Amino acid sequence: MTGKINGIQQLGVGVENLQEAWKWYREHFSMDIRMFEEEAVAELMLPHTGGEPRARHAVLALNMRGGGGFEIWQHTGKKPEMPDFEIQLGDLGINIGKIKTDNIQEAFQKFKTSGLKILGQICEAPDGNEHFFLKDHFGNYWEIKNEKEVFRRERSVTGGVLGALIGVNDLDESLKVYRDILQYDKVIYDHTGQFDDFAKIPGGAGKFRRVLLRHSDVKSGAFSPFFGSSYIELVQALDREPRSIFDGRIWGDPGFIHLCFDINGMDYFREKVKSMGFPFTVDSARDLETFDMGEAAGSFAYIQAPEGTLIEFVETHKIPILKKFGWFVDFRKRGNHPLPNWLLKMFRFKRVKDKS
Repeated sequence: MTGKINGIQQLGVGVENLQEAWKWYREHFSMDIRMFEEEAVAELMLPHTGGEPRARHAVLALNMRGGGGFEIWQHTGKKPEMPDFEIQLGDLGINIGKIKTDNIQEAFQKFKTSGLKILGQICEAPDGNEHFFLKDHFGNYWEIKNEKEVFRRERSVTGGVLGALIGVNDLDESLKVYRDILQYDKVIYDHTGQFDDFAKIPGGAGKFRRVLLRHSDVKSGAFSPFFGSSYIELVQALDREPRSIFDGRIWGDPGFIHLCFDINGMDYFREKVKSMGFPFTVDSARDLETFDMGEAAGSFAYIQAPEGTLIEFVETHKIPILKKFGWFVDFRKRGNHPLPNWLLKMFRFKRVKDKS
């Protein structure tokens, strides 16, 4: 099978307390659709967890307006370690998560009224699109970006993950992963200088090379109508030496821990990335035909980009639609063309409702 990138499935967010963090993300970002939740040991992540299997609690949460989800991830076998330094824009790894909204003014006012820490005002990005930045309760930075794609109209003012801003130490080297492997082949802009919209972000007053990428094609995987389009922004600091955002810590500690892509053709990608110098560092399919993720099943693998960012590939084999009725979709039987919208909209029955 020819390999296909179908869209961003989720952005991994390491936290100190999963239930506290997820409640906050439900309240403010409407990430209230629970696709799976599991407590287990991450036995296959040894290259990125200090060589030891690590107990963890994880949940994959979506927003019914569409976009990628959050994999909220907490170490339970050890104390989650916060960084002992202030992460600055351009430090190596995922600096900022991108969240979409189709009403930037309403989103700004909602977050302002809710007392969130907004950095500056609504302003234009170099592509002319409006956006603003905020810092969440757990120290993570988010870009709220104007994007008209909506999968299902809901009361929430924001949708799911639209992409990520990633600090790199050599932008041309990192393009080998983001452009050539992940197929973000359309350059929206490639600018060098100082940028007014970065000014309120720690380290943002410096000089950067800044490249925004997107896919040139329309994705056609099973979940592509839900995930929608996405962007990767690469930022290279030119006037200081950047530092790894996980310096002195391990994968799963608080912060943005990985970016995950829904794919078809794990065997194809295994050979492709190996031939390009980025072999899988983790590969569930080496030992298991399918990997049980609690309520879902599939294969997953990781590569590491030149700046250190972990990129996950997930090939889904089975997901629950209505678990209590035993209704699952088995993709090994049905194929990989887009699921009908009415079926994807059934995800709303997996909503977690907080008591008022």
